[in-house]
Amino acid sequence: MAQRERIPSAWAAAPSTTSEESSIALESSKDLPFKFTFEPLRRNVFRTTFTCESHRLPPFPSAAVPEKRLDGTKISVSSPSATVKKIEVDDIVATVDWTESSPLLHISFADSPETLLLEDLPHRAYAVEGTGVAHYSRYNRGTLHVGLGEKSAPMDLSGRRFEISATDSFGYDVYKTDPLYKNIPLLINATPKGCIALFSTSHTRGSYNIGSEMDGMWGRYKVYRQDYGGLEEYIILGKTIKEIVTTYADIVGYPLLVPRWAFGYLSGGMKYSMLDDPPASEALLELARKMKEHDIPCSAYQMSSGYTVAEQPPKTRNVFTWNRHRFPDPEGWIKEYHKMGMRCIANVKPYVLANHPEYEKLKAAGAFFTDPKTKSTAIARLWSAGGGESGEGGHIDFTSEAGFNWWYEGVRKLRQEGIDCIWNDNNEYVIGNDAWECALNLPNLTIPEGMEKHPQVGVWGRNLHTHLHGKASHDALLDVMPEERPFVLTRSATAGTMRYCCSSWSGDNTTSWESLKGANAISLNAGMSLLHCYGHDIGGFEGPQPTPELLLRWVQQGIYSPRFAINCFKTTDDNNVGDVIEPWMHPTITHLVRKTIKRRYALIPYIYSSMLESHQSATPPQRWIGWGYEADAEVWKKPLSDGETQYWLGEALLVGGVFESGVRVAKMYLPTGSGCDDGFVNINAPYEYYEAGQWVDIDAEWHGAGIPVLAKVGSAIPVGRDVQVLSPGEKENVADLPLDDYRAVEIFPPQGDAKGKSYTVTWYEDDGVSVVTKHKVSSYTITYTSSSSEVSVAFSRDESSGFTAPWKTLVVLLPAGDVRKVVINGGEEGQEVKDLGRDDLGRGRFELL
Repeated sequence: MAQRERIPSAWAAAPSTTSEESSIALESSKDLPFKFTFEPLRRNVFRTTFTCESHRLPPFPSAAVPEKRLDGTKISVSSPSATVKKIEVDDIVATVDWTESSPLLHISFADSPETLLLEDLPHRAYAVEGTGVAHYSRYNRGTLHVGLGEKSAPMDLSGRRFEISATDSFGYDVYKTDPLYKNIPLLINATPKGCIALFSTSHTRGSYNIGSEMDGMWGRYKVYRQDYGGLEEYIILGKTIKEIVTTYADIVGYPLLVPRWAFGYLSGGMKYSMLDDPPASEALLELARKMKEHDIPCSAYQMSSGYTVAEQPPKTRNVFTWNRHRFPDPEGWIKEYHKMGMRCIANVKPYVLANHPEYEKLKAAGAFFTDPKTKSTAIARLWSAGGGESGEGGHIDFTSEAGFNWWYEGVRKLRQEGIDCIWNDNNEYVIGNDAWECALNLPNLTIPEGMEKHPQVGVWGRNLHTHLHGKASHDALLDVMPEERPFVLTRSATAGTMRYCCSSWSGDNTTSWESLKGANAISLNAGMSLLHCYGHDIGGFEGPQPTPELLLRWVQQGIYSPRFAINCFKTTDDNNVGDVIEPWMHPTITHLVRKTIKRRYALIPYIYSSMLESHQSATPPQRWIGWGYEADAEVWKKPLSDGETQYWLGEALLVGGVFESGVRVAKMYLPTGSGCDDGFVNINAPYEYYEAGQWVDIDAEWHGAGIPVLAKVGSAIPVGRDVQVLSPGEKENVADLPLDDYRAVEIFPPQGDAKGKSYTVTWYEDDGVSVVTKHKVSSYTITYTSSSSEVSVAFSRDESSGFTAPWKTLVVLLPAGDVRKVVINGGEEGQEVKDLGRDDLGRGRFELL
């Protein structure tokens, strides 16, 4: 790429569009006329722009400018000189200095002004870079950099360079491949003294150098480069990453509600839907029967695109069509699948091959991009059939009314036929030319004045279409079932896409121990970027079949992530092309896989409660080990800053792992400094207690204890049945599923006498189905204290929201080996305790009646 960098100079105050003294507007000399603005929007949010006539604001930003909320905020403005302005907003100090060749922005907390969280690079801070722009700032060495949506491991992005783009990275290297599938330009710099995030709203491509690029004269810096247009950037400050993430959600939108059933096991594998003999529909029914035979609960099947393959040559994938040999009666087959407790997640790809039966109609209607060279439909080479097979066709232009509406109607029809969820796949918009033109005639698509003259897909951003693709699928599902939460699974995403798609995953990973380990780091950055119902293809999508040990380790790890799915398409020489991973593929471990998946189902109330909190507060269910433990110096060091070997799942569970064959002991760090340092207890045999603030070795025999999972002393984990149940809001029960009428809570009191110290934990439940407008959340609270002989509990339920849980009594479970009794201390009037004896793990069970 040619470098064409220029620095606008001779900055001066410009006429302001607002009378607010805290807002700054500057303009540069006429030979390179740019405008720079800076304004506070919230007590910890600032907005900057760097634009000119040829470099306009993003025409379709991934987030609208949020409403200004500064009431009650203390704001002080001063001018140390004619070209310097200092703005203090509560405890944050921002200085803009335009004395020399580029505006310089410095930001710190008032209580530590010597620690600059943001320091622009002198003489080069805001640059014109050809058709785009660049923002240079000092690189904060020795600190943690996280975010950017979905980037290769490790979690700490420091000292590395990344493409801000998205591509179909089939079989990627979890430590080296870049880019992957997401385009989310949110970079968080976290330190023990405070955190700052920079977020660009552009959908265009670009790059982020985070200290990997340096120069002897300029020193160490980080730079965000954007291929097209002017810069709109939000600066978010907080004392912790949690504060940053919640504020970011205020700007781009909070994670969507996810149907409760979707936290069960999701099965997949391209082989089944590709079968002609036996027909795919019969093979998939047999798969569902095998799940029953092996007593492995399964909630849904991810229907890969084989169901859309044409029956006659050329056998290409034709979205929104059915192969009637493989599926003679789609609606009848879906009903049969539902009777077996399996929902259907249909794969749909936002492109149309030239031999699609509706290609010519769509072409005539202007549903595709236009190639300005030919003045006709832009032709792309697209994946058409099996691995590596391709054909010509076109991506749907979602800014075209014809394209958007055709997609909308296609999804509506699938939902009317019985398909439960839509899987937006291959939606990275890997196209050949940024100059291809968009139609820009979609109703309600706001086109800024003058931007109709710039219809190029590069200007608007390829991933604008990823975003609109999500909206089209979401809105069509809601149209058919307005009372139910739409479930749209998306492979690619921008910052705004997750306003429409409630779930995502890390794409086509590879079977290896390295992939298992690196996936944890990817999850943590995804969570900090608001990808919360997120996971990985268990066992690996591409590559060799996993060994029994690797498969079991991956399943053991996978149940402790928000999304739990097994899906693959094997293409290597040591197995049949398209071969699948099945839970029973290694008979020697099937009983252990079954046990692990059942544990996943039992944990759904805990995981689901964390997802309800995610929807309300943007706290990711899967979190970096330092989340809430920022005062512990150890969490900022490697290996913990790499995020590969342990993480939090919710507030209670500290999850480790085993990432090499033959390893039987795992090393874990137990963080300290949260204000509740009563230690941890191993929830697996041999059930040891550990003090916080130390590294420990945990038994992790793969045929025995499994991966190490510790619970925080004083925590509580609500659990349910270890099978698929009927969510309270579901109106039909064609699979005759059991009701969700059992609830227990695993508590972890200190050993011995806690000297009157009490612990209180609240979890949340709803009907698991309702849309946001009819969403009612109830809370359930357990408080307990312990002595050397008994554990006193108090339980209360708040169902004033209108949601009433179907379970009537609560079972309290003590850790294995704990011989104390549970007694009532307060709580709801008339409660009694019934001793139910010990379960097969040796845990005491006490029912609160």
